[in-house]
Amino acid sequence: MEELAIDLHSAAVANLERSRLSTRERVSAYLELTKPRITFLIVLTSAAGFGLASRGNVNYVALTSALFGIALLSSGIATLNQYLERDLDGLMRRTAGRPLPSGKLLPWEAMAFGVGLTVAAEIYLLAFVNPLSAMLGLTVIAGYLFGYTPLKTRTSLSTLVGAFPGAVPPLIGWTAARGELSIEGWVLFAILFLWQFPHFLAIAWMYREDYSRAGILMLPVVEPNGRVTAQQIVVYTLMLIPVSLLPTILGMSGKVYFYGAIILGLLFLYSSVRAAFSLSRQQARRLLLASVLYLPLLFILMVLNK
Repeated sequence: MEELAIDLHSAAVANLERSRLSTRERVSAYLELTKPRITFLIVLTSAAGFGLASRGNVNYVALTSALFGIALLSSGIATLNQYLERDLDGLMRRTAGRPLPSGKLLPWEAMAFGVGLTVAAEIYLLAFVNPLSAMLGLTVIAGYLFGYTPLKTRTSLSTLVGAFPGAVPPLIGWTAARGELSIEGWVLFAILFLWQFPHFLAIAWMYREDYSRAGILMLPVVEPNGRVTAQQIVVYTLMLIPVSLLPTILGMSGKVYFYGAIILGLLFLYSSVRAAFSLSRQQARRLLLASVLYLPLLFILMVLNK
């Protein structure tokens, strides 16, 4: 009875908080569900894939159409992810203020919004882009929502599982322009796949106490001394450098990109090594910043030197 009373009180408080929200605040809460910064990065890498796949001049109408569908898909998946993880988010300090654990929105509202965005994205990609891009979108939905998300509380290998759907966006951009998959598109996939490990391991190290509190089995949680985490940060960054040079070798980009990729890769490696040796929150934060700068700079340079 006591637990029921607590639940009813929590629900009443949440409903009171929601009733106080203005229309602007509710719109802002829905927007927050879409994780705009992550969506922007996904759209950017997809745009790079489209630009690199384009033969001759870029068809900007087709590009805009493809990016709209991809943005819808990313927003829908991000929303459904927060719906599925709403209880876990409430246990972590860095996510407790999100729309669902804070009570700004009800779970059914987020679910309806997420399903609507995701279904609309798939219909749009199928009707206005091409079936292959829509099919790749389905693999992202399946891999992220039914693979990565439920595995986070079961195994630290969830990061590996999540890296596969996480690397698909440039492939969708590629197929939106070409209508087919090719080795060049898979190179873009490989770059994003490898980049995710130092990026997410830096986040996991910074917030390992939070993840532990929520029962999320990121590598720094199951291996608190950080030895394997440090090794993986450096190893994946080392692997990323030669893979990032393949666009020039395959004729996708030029020599300016080639040397720029080497410089960016070495700077990224420097941040990775520093983070691996210190295993401090400060160096992990610097690695996170380096990763956020590295990826868009690499893809922008790749496209500009096509």
